[in-house]
Amino acid sequence: MKSPFQFPCQRQQPQATSRREMLTRTASGFGAVALAALGADPAFAAGSQDAKTLGAPLHGLHHQPRAKNVIFLYMDGGPSQVDTFDPKPLLTKFNGRDPADFFPVEPTQFNNTGKVLGSPWKFDSHGESGIPVSALFPHVAGCVDELAVVRSMVSEFPEHTFANYFLHTGSGLQGRPSMGAWVNYGLGSECQDLPGFVVINGGLIPPGGLDCFGSGFLPASYQGSVFKPSGSAVANIQRTEKSAEAQIRKLALVRGLDNMAVDQFGKHDSLESAIQNYELAYQMQMAVPELMSLADEPDYIQSMYGMDAEYAPTKIYASQCLLARRLVERGVRFIELTCPAVGGDRWDQHNNLKQGHENNARAVDQPIAALLKDLRQRGMLDETLVVWAGEFGRTPFAQGKNGRDHNPQGFTIWMAGGGVKPGTVYGATDEFGYKAIENRLEIHDLHATMLHLLGVDHTRSTFRFGGRDMRLTDVKGHVVKELIQSS
Repeated sequence: MKSPFQFPCQRQQPQATSRREMLTRTASGFGAVALAALGADPAFAAGSQDAKTLGAPLHGLHHQPRAKNVIFLYMDGGPSQVDTFDPKPLLTKFNGRDPADFFPVEPTQFNNTGKVLGSPWKFDSHGESGIPVSALFPHVAGCVDELAVVRSMVSEFPEHTFANYFLHTGSGLQGRPSMGAWVNYGLGSECQDLPGFVVINGGLIPPGGLDCFGSGFLPASYQGSVFKPSGSAVANIQRTEKSAEAQIRKLALVRGLDNMAVDQFGKHDSLESAIQNYELAYQMQMAVPELMSLADEPDYIQSMYGMDAEYAPTKIYASQCLLARRLVERGVRFIELTCPAVGGDRWDQHNNLKQGHENNARAVDQPIAALLKDLRQRGMLDETLVVWAGEFGRTPFAQGKNGRDHNPQGFTIWMAGGGVKPGTVYGATDEFGYKAIENRLEIHDLHATMLHLLGVDHTRSTFRFGGRDMRLTDVKGHVVKELIQSS
């Protein structure tokens, strides 16, 4: 049967196959098609360890997972480690002195090096662990016994765009798959009516743009779907047809047209992904309104997150964190939260450090603490990995008089839940907080450890592209066992 679409030069187009020819060629493969459909269904434990022992693909579970989901709290711009979770008393002692008196000063992003700058905030020890936390985070300080604080993080890039690509994709190059895409490629999603990788946009898309959440050379269906934290969440998700029957007929027509295109041109990732997106969009028309309705959330929960806060950015981030918890409840595999706008810059305080960091911390502190507490009280934190990180840190000396420049040579992140060893500190920077000197942790190591907690061996979760097997950690990365809680 020839396609109804005709082209001037048929010699350059794939020839259509008749139904009889198709059945002759593929009849023996129908069993495999059925098996593949069953294997993709979460109810049949796709990617289980048993499947791997039978020589299944190089992605999927490789060992027993500690975490099932990830919530990535991305701190856009690079929070200062010496003003948040890595106290350095010498900065206060030598405040206003020339940094060259104490250590060699290397070139920075803008090379406007000022004096040693002590932290404007006091640090106090908290919890049974006694981990010191800056006064910037009074709410998170109350959850410090849940945290594994890494003070020795390093990056390879001092500039936002490349550093963002590196943090999100393991490569400073544009167009590589993000960690959320890799996680969904490796494990799939437990949710059939929402995307497996959701980005909740608080108002600031990071430098590098949507490529930070892209699928790169992986199939396009694995890329992040950007949600708003309130309202309809996704544009044009409401059904426009008058009845469900009309919607079903419309989808059937679109599916038929798609099949004609497949017959004419063959399978192609962009077309296959578009078909999947149509199907998912239909499911989302029912799932998203229910997801975004907070009528079933008690007032005290909404207040705990900060939904009634006076500061508007706090209310925005509260909505993001509460939505993240609801997405995890529904089986969404990877959720990233971007920062809300606070009227100035992101955590990128090249000047006016005190006001800028206080505004950013005020926006996220209460909602993050509420998220950790809420996950814990619901019994979900043990299977949800929460990661707090920026793309780099800041210098211990001033840029100009009252700012800090970019510093990828030693900064702080933290993780919680999902099998992470709680109430611990890993690694250290020097006595001024300038460079990591103990247990340096690279971005590839962070990714390897995250995948390990999800049950994935980062060296085995690969995708063939450009003539070699590609992976999130490239040819690097080590699992940091010291950050993992013993069974």
